[in-house]
Amino acid sequence: MEKITSRDNARIKYACKLAASGAFRRSEGRFFAEGRKLCPELARAAQLETLFLTAAAAEKCPRLAALPGEHFLVEDHVAAKLAGVPAPQGVFGVFRTPAHTLEEVRPGGRYLALEGVQDPGNVGTLLRSAAAFGFDGVILSEGCAAPYAPKTLRASMGAAVQLPVIEAGAMPPVIGELRRKGIECLAAALYRSQPLGDAKAGPGGVCVVIGSEGQGLTEATIAACDRTVRIPMTDRVESLNAGIAGSILLWHFRGAGL
Repeated sequence: MEKITSRDNARIKYACKLAASGAFRRSEGRFFAEGRKLCPELARAAQLETLFLTAAAAEKCPRLAALPGEHFLVEDHVAAKLAGVPAPQGVFGVFRTPAHTLEEVRPGGRYLALEGVQDPGNVGTLLRSAAAFGFDGVILSEGCAAPYAPKTLRASMGAAVQLPVIEAGAMPPVIGELRRKGIECLAAALYRSQPLGDAKAGPGGVCVVIGSEGQGLTEATIAACDRTVRIPMTDRVESLNAGIAGSILLWHFRGAGL
């Protein structure tokens, strides 16, 4: 492997810019990830172009040598520049971003739609739950945390590339498109809602629509949906965060056989 010894190496600068800038990721069609477990997991479904690893990581995980793409050995001080966590694992990758559109949404499928969920941890958790419970895709409105940002990727543990993630604009038109395909859209909200236990997915498919941590769904999005559902709770807590509430909803509408 070629060795990179300078923190000012062009490849290192490029990777750091991918990690820091969502606009740059979109323009390049690539994203950056870090982790001994995460990079191989992502490489199962996304094209790995470049792998950076320290000598210690290469020795500890010889299976990394079998991953595709160009491989570069980096010195520890270079790895420190790439690292986004206090205790880096010494494995970093540049991947091609999968491209998905609303045209891929199919009647009869199960989908998750997020409106303005800004916390990367919650978005990553919900991507992971959607993959775990057999959903067919996730739709993100404008204002959501970027699915391929480093924090979101760590929280999703690779789920961001295991199912289609569609980045859309405003949510109400998206809901309209799904309903035209026969998919029932259920808003997670309290007003005029039915308990989750009474809600069933129809044969035409279902989309669970979840709002931001602080504001919830907009009125326009709730109005665009077919129905609203709520998770029954005691009065000991006021609400659940988006990651927990969404995972409960996803489990309820999980795919057959799970």
